[in-house]
Amino acid sequence: MVIRQHNSSHCNVFSRSRENVSHCIRSDSRCMPYIAHALPSAPALTNRGAISSRGGATVARPTRRVHEQEEAGLRKKRKRISKIPTGIVGLDKVLDGGLPAERMTLVGGGPGSGKSIIGLQWLLAGADTGEPGILVLFEERVASVRQNASGLGWDLAQLEQKGLLCLLDARISPEAVVSGDFSIKGLLAIIGQKAKAMRARRIVIDAVDALLYLYDSPMRERHELYTLHEWLLDQKLTTMMTVKTVPQEESPRYAFLDFMADCVIHVDQRVTQQITTRRLRVVKYRGSGYGRNEYPFVISQDGINVIPITSNVLQHRPLGSKVSSGQAGLDVVLAGGFRRGASTLILGIAGSGKTTLACIFAQAAGRRGERVLYLNFEESAESMVGNMLSPGLALGPLIKRGTLVVRSYLPEAMGVEEHLFHALKALDELQPQHVVVDAISACKRMGSEQAAFEYLMRLLNDCRERGITCFYLNQATSLDIVAEISGIGISSIIDTVVLLRYLQVGHAMKRQLLVMKSRGSKHSDLFHEFHITDRGIELEKT
Repeated sequence: MVIRQHNSSHCNVFSRSRENVSHCIRSDSRCMPYIAHALPSAPALTNRGAISSRGGATVARPTRRVHEQEEAGLRKKRKRISKIPTGIVGLDKVLDGGLPAERMTLVGGGPGSGKSIIGLQWLLAGADTGEPGILVLFEERVASVRQNASGLGWDLAQLEQKGLLCLLDARISPEAVVSGDFSIKGLLAIIGQKAKAMRARRIVIDAVDALLYLYDSPMRERHELYTLHEWLLDQKLTTMMTVKTVPQEESPRYAFLDFMADCVIHVDQRVTQQITTRRLRVVKYRGSGYGRNEYPFVISQDGINVIPITSNVLQHRPLGSKVSSGQAGLDVVLAGGFRRGASTLILGIAGSGKTTLACIFAQAAGRRGERVLYLNFEESAESMVGNMLSPGLALGPLIKRGTLVVRSYLPEAMGVEEHLFHALKALDELQPQHVVVDAISACKRMGSEQAAFEYLMRLLNDCRERGITCFYLNQATSLDIVAEISGIGISSIIDTVVLLRYLQVGHAMKRQLLVMKSRGSKHSDLFHEFHITDRGIELEKT
């Protein structure tokens, strides 16, 4: 057996031993043609697997057991990075727990997008748990920040007195930079002293771009920011930094900040069909999973509220027992009534009886002591109560008792995220057993058909996870109602579909009702003629 020496500088083969041969194979694939002469014809086993010959070349083939051992070892080494909750509703769910501890998070966005509020709210969440924080201001005055925060009900002065918050005015005059009197190291020394005195571990640097604009040289900007970043890491401070961004810019001036930060969040405010909406997106998060979509959020009296999808998997509750519709004849058609926790679509043209049918159910539920939340996008509560007196429905006493709660909104008045916020907040506060949305066709006026779809899908999924019985009223635009049964794309996940239509018989128009589908029920598949009287809805016997 002859072993030839080749010209590789990485490996010289002088040994006849099988162990050294296998070592050479693992270290440098260029050794293969030379080592092949030294190998016996039968496959040999190395400490990593089997040596086999494929197509004239000899390779080391790891065994399945080796692969499994390596994967198991990797799994053992994986550790969840340390995080600090933001205290912002919905944002921690998107961030899979919060911001990275002892690292830097960058929040970028245009004017009015909510950057500063996110940072301040995070500091206040820490103060609520007794953890002090520092807000470094490069643009706003301290007095202005206190005044603006009071509009959200936040008393910053009280937190400052308790030593839980420090507002540091770091505004720098351009003259100081030109004369050479300014150095970021001096600022860092002040921040370090404050952090040590307060034992602060959270710091928000607001409008860092205002600092960088003072430098004429891009190289100086990057150097100063790198110095700041390294100092924050050395001090083991959990940092949030805000910066202005312009979405239309192809090459943002401070794009390098995105690469420096461990977590990057972009927020924006956009106008679609004259309606303003806000969106939040996590661009990156080193060492952690996160929600990768755009999420609507609102700035309310409580601060920032992010509205993510409830969960990554469907967690709908199973349908419950039957509950009466409030009309004996309809209960027969439905084989006992509606299922608890089910979603029902009531479809028909104007005047076909959709609202009357929903209010009959609401009245019956209210009299049983069950709470109904009625989201009305068509008329006010007073108008609805007055109109329902004609078919003999007395909703006023139920509203006074609190078993019927009517919330009326103009769809165009706000974006879809604000409508969602108000709806979900009402669900949390009222804990209703039933919800009526009148009408989903009006939801298109929230901005677009896509906005209406997002609103309804989010509301529908949230209600199904809570086990709430829902009724969605949809106004058809033509007599060919069957062609519009899909509404705005939610009919496939609806449990029950009730179709109301007009039928011309001679010189008269007759109303008819059809249960097109009802999951878990052996319902009637016939059209049933009905009348709206001063006693509600009455179905003709078939």
